[in-house]
Amino acid sequence: MTGDGGGEGVTQVPEMPADLLDELKQVLSEDDAPFLRHLGKHLIIEWLPAEESRLGMTRFEYDPNELFRRRRLRVAPGAVTIGLNPVLAGDEMLFRHTLVHELLHAAGMVEHGDNHAQLVKQIAPAPSLAGSPVLRKLRQEVLDSLPERQWICGNCGYTWERVRVSAPTRCPKCARPFDAN
Repeated sequence: MTGDGGGEGVTQVPEMPADLLDELKQVLSEDDAPFLRHLGKHLIIEWLPAEESRLGMTRFEYDPNELFRRRRLRVAPGAVTIGLNPVLAGDEMLFRHTLVHELLHAAGMVEHGDNHAQLVKQIAPAPSLAGSPVLRKLRQEVLDSLPERQWICGNCGYTWERVRVSAPTRCPKCARPFDAN
């Protein structure tokens, strides 16, 4: 993988970490992930268009009814394509986290349940905000789009710069519960 985090200069095809499918095979049963053993032959990984808002997506060749039948019969799912956003090229941890999430879908775990979330967390935990240039950039884009640029305490009148998306619980000066009124 190459790139500067902005999506420019990325390789033609995202690189699959060598150990990732083996790691998935160690923690997943065939009941949980019936397509996993077929992914080596049927998986395509590509970059999404740069303007794409999603970090990743999984697309199957067949419709949901045919996939249900193939899952039940434990046969190959056909071609499976995982698309990853090129901004991930500059963020190794978020790239791996997103890829594992999409690989679980490709393996047949299509629902976003607790088991899915726990497996992603176990295999490739999400990076912290401080450790991810992509998450920091996305956070800044959200902050820039919000109408309020600063917080004003309704109790003491103290004003401070907004650096988080959610409202504070307490004023940093008077320590009273935050009241924006």
